[in-house]
Amino acid sequence: MKAPEAWYNILADLDFDLPPDLPPPAYRDGARLDPQVPLSLIRQEMSRKRWIPIPAEVGRRYARWRATPLRRATELEAALGTRARLYYKYEGDNPSGSHKLNTAIAQAHYYKAAGAKRLAVATGAGQWGTAVATACRMFGLECVVYMVRTSLENKPHRRTIMEMLGATVIASPSDTTGAGRRFTDEHSGTLSIALAEAMEATKEPGTRFCAGSGETYSLLHNTVMGLEAHEQLAEHGEHADIVVAGLGAGSNFAGLAFPFLRPGFGPTRCVSVEPAACPKLTRGRYAYDFTDSSEQNPLQKMYTLGSRFVPPSMHAGGLRYHATAKIVSAMYDRGLVEAVAYQQREVFESAVLFARAEGVVPAPESAHAVHGAVVEAAKADRDGRSPAILFSLSGHGLFDMAAYRSYLDGRVDVDIEVTEEDIARSLAHLPAQPEPV
Repeated sequence: MKAPEAWYNILADLDFDLPPDLPPPAYRDGARLDPQVPLSLIRQEMSRKRWIPIPAEVGRRYARWRATPLRRATELEAALGTRARLYYKYEGDNPSGSHKLNTAIAQAHYYKAAGAKRLAVATGAGQWGTAVATACRMFGLECVVYMVRTSLENKPHRRTIMEMLGATVIASPSDTTGAGRRFTDEHSGTLSIALAEAMEATKEPGTRFCAGSGETYSLLHNTVMGLEAHEQLAEHGEHADIVVAGLGAGSNFAGLAFPFLRPGFGPTRCVSVEPAACPKLTRGRYAYDFTDSSEQNPLQKMYTLGSRFVPPSMHAGGLRYHATAKIVSAMYDRGLVEAVAYQQREVFESAVLFARAEGVVPAPESAHAVHGAVVEAAKADRDGRSPAILFSLSGHGLFDMAAYRSYLDGRVDVDIEVTEEDIARSLAHLPAQPEPV
């Protein structure tokens, strides 16, 4: 099949408006960083059109690896002894190794057209940094990546591939920005800090900040996954009863799930899976918060643990973001999508089972979706059901061998506990909650 020619915009089919973004205190005080998002992306952010055409140049780049495979996990089904039918959408077979390239290419296209010379990005596990480095190489842009320090140390090969593609990679927190210098050299880093550093990099002329997974347009660009999967399942005479995907900020989950929530295409349960070490939907608060540690970006209403939340050390670095995309948050608040949280030990157990059965090593982030699907299959068996379960394998784990080595050596054997006190301490720093006009 061919890749889609338009992205699906779920805002057209929601019967409510999202809470508006609000200016942060820094804006009111006259001190503010401006990411200079192109008007083309802002229009996509605000649009209520159901279909947004994919530019020809972006579509041409997509065609190099899209449509991506939809595979039935028959060996995993046999290993589980389940009556459920398990399908996975595999997004790891592209130069960046994950679904992140879907929006990286689109954003590089729009930023180049708007006159950008360099893109500054933050990355947790490295998939987003790799995707933007790949897209910048395609469009002749420079790229600087602020990578969470602990992830960079655990995944040095991610740095290698980004630098091979021409990007500059900086461990965050760093001493190159004021935001980074607020923290000690011993700080393991958070995605919120890395985002603040990337934002500050826009002070250099020609540099624009590029957001990977929380903004509405990045969710939009990833709907190619769900659109393809829906058509591919139909070719098998199937419709997904349950859709499962890992949740960082929301682009992977939304990209797969949203097309299945179109009117007339259900019913489908859409289940997001987050790590117990960073449980923003399952234990966070629905409130206005900063999107990063700079506290200078517009406030968004979202499920959040607070921008100062520092998750415990864990191997799924791409799921460490403190909050959830505002569309996903609003839909979860209204019960339109579901959320669960699991410990990394049980996630790795399912990941190893999947690798042995299906011959693909999932990234730790993708392993959350694998485990979510395994759990849903077990529930269905207990209830005497045999649903079709679709899950996202959003990236491969070939750069994550240190994490798998830890699991196989028995060092991932203690469940991570985030206490209510930890969450309350971070939420205490939420900005004053204004009532939007």
